[in-house]
Amino acid sequence: MRIAMIGTGYVGLVSGACFSEFGVSVTCVDKDEDKIARLERGEVPIYEPGLDQLVAVNKAAGRLAFTTDLKAALDGADAVFIAVGTPSRRGDGHADLSYVFAAAAEIAETLAQLPANRTVVVTKSTVPVGTGRRVEHILSLHLPAGAYDVASNPEFLREGSAIQDFMRPDRVVIGTDSEHARTVLRALYRPLYLLETPVLFTTIETAELIKYAANAFLAAKITFINQVADLCESVGADVQDVARGIGLDGRIGRKFLHAGPGFGGSCFPKDCAALVRTAEEAGKRLTMVERVLEINDSRKRGMADRIVAACGGDVAGKTIAVLGLTFKPNTDDMRESPSLSILPPLIEAGATIRAFDPEGMAESKKLLPELEYCEDAYDAMIDADALVLLTEWNEFRALDLARIKQLLRRPIIVDLRNIYQPQEMTEAGFIYHSVGRAMAEPPAGLSANLRAIA
Repeated sequence: MRIAMIGTGYVGLVSGACFSEFGVSVTCVDKDEDKIARLERGEVPIYEPGLDQLVAVNKAAGRLAFTTDLKAALDGADAVFIAVGTPSRRGDGHADLSYVFAAAAEIAETLAQLPANRTVVVTKSTVPVGTGRRVEHILSLHLPAGAYDVASNPEFLREGSAIQDFMRPDRVVIGTDSEHARTVLRALYRPLYLLETPVLFTTIETAELIKYAANAFLAAKITFINQVADLCESVGADVQDVARGIGLDGRIGRKFLHAGPGFGGSCFPKDCAALVRTAEEAGKRLTMVERVLEINDSRKRGMADRIVAACGGDVAGKTIAVLGLTFKPNTDDMRESPSLSILPPLIEAGATIRAFDPEGMAESKKLLPELEYCEDAYDAMIDADALVLLTEWNEFRALDLARIKQLLRRPIIVDLRNIYQPQEMTEAGFIYHSVGRAMAEPPAGLSANLRAIA
């Protein structure tokens, strides 16, 4: 089979590389000549574990190609996937579909110039309900009936584990009214049938809504456990034990019950906002999702106050070491990262921020140029008045506590991801703050010293 993937961003490049691993002949198309040139040289422009190797292997095997020539990519293709960006529009928060519709128009105009070949046009991008029908209308302006089919095939890729998510997904959702499209997409996903992956065929509208509803539900789950964490701090409970206790209930599940500074990234904030707007346009209100967005924004801003309080109520003239800048580990993505809400208020309050992130610093420098960027985690800690753990990269999970103690000016740690255990940190001589867990009482010998430092 042959397919074209329009867009070599996160979704397009991962999906294209994974389809080629299935044995499909994939041509990825992008208007950015520099990006295509880099991919041709084997340079992957995004960070995703394992993606560079997957691209290299399939490119060498001749199953994966990159081009700016849409006509060449579409010639003889069984299906073409639209995987372009759908960022939030300024002002109303709805998804900006201009790239999707522009791609649909170019696909239609190009197919009209090629020999007749029934092509399935698939929206892979996350799009609001009704987008597929508008794509269908755009195609109808240039192509005769029977020359094309339209389908929605939303992606459910988590940054940092996208390849695994594609190769062994919980489910595949395909929305279409066309039996031909079902046949083509069923053949494309045949390797997953062999793994008995559930494949759900729906209408286009249902498939589009499934993606938004899934992300909004997960965002609500994170928001719920964050509010429970606040309650835990007030009543002396441990949010991690609460999360385990409710997560063992099969109706709830364990995932997305990790308390922290709030969700970020390219999906949850954007998709929740777009779902709210879609509901408003349909004459309905999703007040729960509206509140999820409000609570999450407030939470991220409030984390700065936590850090200030941990530093004695004032950070003017103080240096704060920050580990982790991206919205989650195993990605270089800074979009909607909590760091973008937490760190600027600290700087405005007079703090100096020394930061390190394993993959996100190049992007962070564009957004937070006022930070001092360091060579590694320990470099960031030198003479700092406090250490803040902001993203739970694996390399931050087993730091040398004795070395940290020597490097910090004051032994204050604010762990916004609950990486360490309160009792262990207190016994090591730190004033340790985490999320949704009570501060441990220090051993008798340390108690007076820690009170003096605080």
